[in-house]
Amino acid sequence: MVTETVTMMDPSGLKAIGAALAVGLTGFASAYAEKEIGTAAIGAMAENESLFGKGLILTVIPETIVIFGLVVALLML
Repeated sequence: MVTETVTMMDPSGLKAIGAALAVGLTGFASAYAEKEIGTAAIGAMAENESLFGKGLILTVIPETIVIFGLVVALLML
C-alpha cells in the first residue's frame, strides 16, 4: 500500500513572506538611492556650501519608498 503525503502552503505564511519582501526590497532600494544621492550631495556641497538644504531634502526623499513598502506590508497582513 502506497501512501502519498501532500504538503500545502499556509496562506498566512505566504502573506508574511510577501510582507517581508515588500519591506526588505524597498529598504535595500532606498539605501542604494540614499548612498548615490548622498555622495552627489556631498560633492556638490564641497564646491558650494549653500547647497546643503537641497542636498538634505534630496537625501531624505528615498525614505518615502520604505514607508510605502511598510504600508503595503501592513495591508497584506
